[in-house]
Formats: sequence, C-alpha cells, structure tokens
Amino acid sequence: MEVKEVLKRLREKEGLTQEQLAERLHITRQGISRWETGETQPNTEMLKQISREFNVSINTLLGSPRTLICQCCGMPLNDDALLSHEPDGSINEDYCQWCYADGRFVYNSKEALIEFCLAHLPNPQGLPQEELREQYDRHLSTLKYWQSQPN
Repeated sequence: MEVKEVLKRLREKEGLTQEQLAERLHITRQGISRWETGETQPNTEMLKQISREFNVSINTLLGSPRTLICQCCGMPLNDDALLSHEPDGSINEDYCQWCYADGRFVYNSKEALIEFCLAHLPNPQGLPQEELREQYDRHLSTLKYWQSQPN
C-alpha cells in the first residue's frame, strides 16, 4: 500500500474530513489532498506528527516497506499494537512493548531475558535446557540492543 492510500484510510477510519485532519496537523486542507492524491508526500517531521496523531508507526505510514523485529528479544513486530512507546507517547519501532516500557528496558541482562524465554516459551523439539540456552544466546547476540551492551 502506498503512503497516499495509508493516509486516506487512516483519516477515514477516524471519521475525519480532510479539513479536520488539516486543522489537527496545522496545515492546509490542500496539503492533505495533495498527499492523498500522491502529488506530494509528508516530510519526516510531518510523518512523526501523523504517527503520533493516529498512533501508528512511521513504517505503517510508509506502507510497511520493512519487516520490524524487536531488537531486544527478536519477536516480529507485524502489528503496531506490539510496538513500544516512549514516555512522550511516540512509538519506538525498535522494540516490543514487553522489552521496552515507559522509556526503560525491562530486562537488566541478556541472561534475565534468556531465563524468561526458558521458563515461558515452548520447546517442541524437547531440546536440553543448556542447548536451548545457547540457541537463545546466539540469536539474541545478533540484535542491536545486545550488541550495544557491555559483555
């Protein structure tokens, strides 16, 4: 889906006219119309504002051109409802709501997250705990959050 279609769908879903959305975003109705016809696109700052207004990710506004993955636990973030929020309410596209909440990371260490996974995730192959622990550690080590943490 293209940006123009996403914007129109979001506006209509909220029951807003172009005029009403324009007022909320402090722009002209013609600006909204140009976005919805594809004549122009919102700039980065406006995308952030629209994201906050509709509580959707910028990735969603852009038609979901990339697959988002939590950079702490590795969970696919295929629905904006799974995304975390910053203290100001803006969406953080890098983390799920369970790993990052209210501007803070939930897990103090990779080991704490591994322990949570061992206790709560299924083990359909019946792997020994130590082998499963090593798999989780290898996977988590590829994610941005754990790569930025001191060993």
